[in-house]
Amino acid sequence: MPKPQLHFAHANSYPAGTYRQFFDLLGTDFAVQALDMHAHDPRYPVEEGWGQLVNELIDQLVARYTEPVILVGHSLGGMLCLMAAKARPDLVCCVVLLDSPVVAGWRALFLRLLRNTAIGERYSPARFSARRRVLWPSAEAAYNHFAGKDVFASWAPDVLRDYIDSGLAPHADGMQLRFTREVETAVYRSLPHHVGTLVRGRFPVPVGFIGGVDSVECRQAGLGPTRKLVGRFFRQLPGGHLFPMQSPAKAAEATREMIAALLAPARHDFAAKAAPQAGAGAK
Repeated sequence: MPKPQLHFAHANSYPAGTYRQFFDLLGTDFAVQALDMHAHDPRYPVEEGWGQLVNELIDQLVARYTEPVILVGHSLGGMLCLMAAKARPDLVCCVVLLDSPVVAGWRALFLRLLRNTAIGERYSPARFSARRRVLWPSAEAAYNHFAGKDVFASWAPDVLRDYIDSGLAPHADGMQLRFTREVETAVYRSLPHHVGTLVRGRFPVPVGFIGGVDSVECRQAGLGPTRKLVGRFFRQLPGGHLFPMQSPAKAAEATREMIAALLAPARHDFAAKAAPQAGAGAK
């Protein structure tokens, strides 16, 4: 029996290869696919609200699959999955958000009014990405650069190696980041502020959320709107915003359990609808 299809969307600036361990662990139960890098296809430019990035994901789903798939997304990827599922629920079984909180209410208003202002920049990750180093004399030099930073020091063994292997490309002067500094910054500066409105009311497919207990991003966004969207399908794991890199095994286990929980009601509903028909046939 073929494995259920799972499509993954990565976080901003982390190519899909960074999640190799996470994918390998999920691969025991799911056929996992992912677009290598979002936001780098000129046919789908980064724009305010990420509309074209959502179209890129939808086009990927249409091209790759013949039936609805499980969508799992981390950070940027989670929001793209959520918006794609809203636009094309016929393509999606369920959505799992990995530290992708819904920004709504006054926080969304703050985001909209202060976008691209000095005050807004002060609270945006763009203030870091705009100055990010992108070139090193070798892959090993890049590895040592990142390994010396606290955020990467907390990653599980070999995950940083996967990031280096998938995230660098040859340059005349050594090795450079494939996910460009300009695109990463543009993504941060065009964060959607309409998601709260988008998820108002009954969402067309089941949605679950798994976040990091120490996630600064969740603390800044607030978790009220997310809890309202997902209801009982809410879980937090030790770690921060990048918990899939910090604990890929725990992240994979929690994702597997969340998918089972999200799809269980659908199986129950199907059985309930099918039972009367079976009984009628027996008569």
